[in-house]
Formats: sequence, C-alpha cells, structure tokens
Amino acid sequence: MSNSRAAAVLTTPDLAEAIRAVRTLLDIADLHHAEVDFEAVIRSPEVLAQVRQLLPDLNWWAAAGSEHGCSETGEDPADCLPIQVHDWCHPLDLAEPFIGALGPDSAAIRWDLNAWPEVPEAGLALITQKYAYLTLSVNSRDLYQDEPSQDHTIHVHVPDAEHHTARIEWLATQIDGRYTGRLEISPL
Repeated sequence: MSNSRAAAVLTTPDLAEAIRAVRTLLDIADLHHAEVDFEAVIRSPEVLAQVRQLLPDLNWWAAAGSEHGCSETGEDPADCLPIQVHDWCHPLDLAEPFIGALGPDSAAIRWDLNAWPEVPEAGLALITQKYAYLTLSVNSRDLYQDEPSQDHTIHVHVPDAEHHTARIEWLATQIDGRYTGRLEISPL
C-alpha cells in the first residue's frame, strides 16, 4: 500500500468559496476515469435521511464500533447514530449534493483523479493517478474528521512534499490559497 501526502492549501469558513476552489482545481486536473469517495461522521437523523436519498446503499458502521450496528448486518443506521460512513467509487456529480446534505456534520470528500497534469511553464511534471487526489474536509480541518470545525479545508495530494512543494504551491495559488506546511499522510 502506498501513501500520498495531503497538503492543506485553503481553509475557509465559507463553504461556497471552498466549493468554487474545488471546481477550479478539478478544471486543472485530468478527470478521465475520476471518481469521488465519501467519508463522514453523521450525527443527526435529518442529515442521515438526506444522505440516504443520494446513497441508498450507504456503507456505514456505528461510531461505537461495527458490533453496535453496520450496513452489512442490515440494521437501520438511524438506530445507531452517530455513524461513520465510508462510501467509495461514485460519479463526480454526486459530490456537491453530498456536501449539501451534510448540514453541520463533518466529512471528507476525496476526488480520485487521473492525474495532476504537467505544467511546463512552472517546471511541474505529470503526477499520475496513484498520487493525484483532492480532498475537501467539510466542517473539519483534517482528513479524518478528528478536528471538527466550522471551517472547510482543501487538501491537494502528492507523492511527497519534499519533492513536490512546487506543485503544492502552484495549486494553492490557483485558488488564492497558500501552502501552510501542514501535511497529513493519506493511505491509498
């Protein structure tokens, strides 16, 4: 298993601004065969109902542990709140409706891209699918919802920060963000 490095490049309290920035980065990325993954902590029946309208076959387990309920055993997730969601490999057009369904709950929406393209004028080589990801942490500052917040943070993924700082900084400037030096390891 490989790991990417997720670099925080924009944190904002304005979800609409975060979504606009994600769209800008998606316009830069190679989206051939791209998909989106959802990880969330759902705490309320209202949010759960909205998410299940989008993802009726939701992959989840009770935050207290799968022995307290999970999608594999057919239990009603509403009886097991809060729940953790790990639902992967969805079409890109589900990302924004999922974000809209979250309300105050925290999540990480990860776009699995085909590549970060070559940018010759900036001296940037192609980064292939294995390390080309983009994550929006909603109502959280980290990838894993360990730091709930009213902010939303965009992370760009690269193989390692030491050799790809120029890529991180270039992507950050495309969205009027900046690389803060904050990195998280993201298992792939």
